[in-house]
Amino acid sequence: MTTQNTLAAGVIGLGSMGLGMAQSMVKRGIKVAGFDINSAAIAKLAEAGGSGAASVAGVAKNADVLLVVVVNAAQTDTVLFGEKGAAATMKKGSVIISSATMAPDDARRLAAKAEALGLLYLDAPISGGAAKAAIGQLTVMASGTQETFKRARPVLDAIAATVYELGDTAGIGASFKMVNQLLAGVHIAAACEAVTFAKKLGLDLPTVYKVITASAGNSWMFENRVPHILDGDYAPRSAVEIFTKDLGIVSDMGRREKFPLQIAATALQMFLMTAAAGMERDDDASVARMIAEMTGLELPVASR
Repeated sequence: MTTQNTLAAGVIGLGSMGLGMAQSMVKRGIKVAGFDINSAAIAKLAEAGGSGAASVAGVAKNADVLLVVVVNAAQTDTVLFGEKGAAATMKKGSVIISSATMAPDDARRLAAKAEALGLLYLDAPISGGAAKAAIGQLTVMASGTQETFKRARPVLDAIAATVYELGDTAGIGASFKMVNQLLAGVHIAAACEAVTFAKKLGLDLPTVYKVITASAGNSWMFENRVPHILDGDYAPRSAVEIFTKDLGIVSDMGRREKFPLQIAATALQMFLMTAAAGMERDDDASVARMIAEMTGLELPVASR
């Protein structure tokens, strides 16, 4: 059995989340190789004690556990099973940890492809943001066989404060993540609406933040995103396009299940309006800017 000191892990996707996860594994003594189309991200991993590879196949070749931290199901499919994909080079019995947010049907489809190649697949979306990724304190919502969990455990322990084992088949973890994303998107949209409404009422916004974060109307998203608005800083920590995608998945799931999701649908339209206004790649707190532009309000601007 592979021990943590001899475990080799690969990471495909060294964005704000994937890089932090890779660095957390290095700190726990795991040998880590990574790939990203951004060479600067590979360089940062090397500075932390990991190594880079020239391709996804190069990362996967010697990996006991391969973390895939890309944007969506389509990218996951491509890097794993496309031409020169990673999965074809992996040793039988190796583990794929798939962390992109995706529809449950996509998770089940990708798991079946992995299993056909003799690989173990963990449906393992994540939550916590880049700050938690950097210190190995993510929440992982995972489903897969007990053998898969067992083999993935050293990596999971390195990247997460909490790992929820939610079932023995792919798709369950993805379903939990979509419930989370429904709430996250709605809470961001509501926070932006509340702050702009407070501005319309002539209230001092820093005082609004102070009062609401100490009151029952607070949410994690209000507490986390409103400072971006107060600072006039819309550099993307989590971009608007993330929620046009994720709430779009939620909407599709609701339609298939014939289940009404009115509040999520409204939030989706707010993110789509923000994207249409040219802010698709800006911070998701830009929903407040979209509302302000529609209503003639002036929000704080970043100091230079």
